[in-house]
Amino acid sequence: MLSVIWTVFLCMALLCGAVTGRLAEVTAAVPTGASEAITLAISITGLMCFWSGVMELLQASGLAERLSRLMAPVLRPLFGSASQDKQAMEAVSANVTANLLGLSNAATPLGLRASERLYVLAGRRGAPDTVLTLIVLNATSIQLIPSTVAAVRAACGAHAPFDIMLPVWGASAASVAAVLLSSKLLRPFFRMGNSGTGKCALQVVLSHMKSKKFVE
Repeated sequence: MLSVIWTVFLCMALLCGAVTGRLAEVTAAVPTGASEAITLAISITGLMCFWSGVMELLQASGLAERLSRLMAPVLRPLFGSASQDKQAMEAVSANVTANLLGLSNAATPLGLRASERLYVLAGRRGAPDTVLTLIVLNATSIQLIPSTVAAVRAACGAHAPFDIMLPVWGASAASVAAVLLSSKLLRPFFRMGNSGTGKCALQVVLSHMKSKKFVE
């Protein structure tokens, strides 16, 4: 899907350049933009590697697991009857905690495992509310250390790249609260039965996960 979107963007840029008589500027921007992208990627690599190492140390030290246990009581009210399943809640708590600490490599397989378990508990029917809630939490997760954004700011010459932490925490907390509230309020208006797009899409995604051995 992304390849289609980028192809459309490229075609639109070339078309607009041709229509406005600025095609030469558009074509000249392609190698310039590619060069700047490589420069930016190299410049942020060092800081991102450093914080990734810090996060991995937190995981190896057991802090991530302790935080996961602390998160479980907070998450249970969001998942209804599925919260009674120990295996599901352990995976959900671990996934949310990994996102909280910026451990994206760990968060991905945990999230897939949690989704699979929640889908099984829902009887493999439709698009379960519990799975959608987990997706919402992943899409708007709070991150304690916004290392990627800070690395980009440092590469662009910011003197204090981490001075955005308080605004980031506030904005991410507000986004999580907003989407959770919206999902609860709008849920009665978008109920999905045992058939339809929700079911098909979710089954395709989960079967693809299992085929790729992302979910054990």
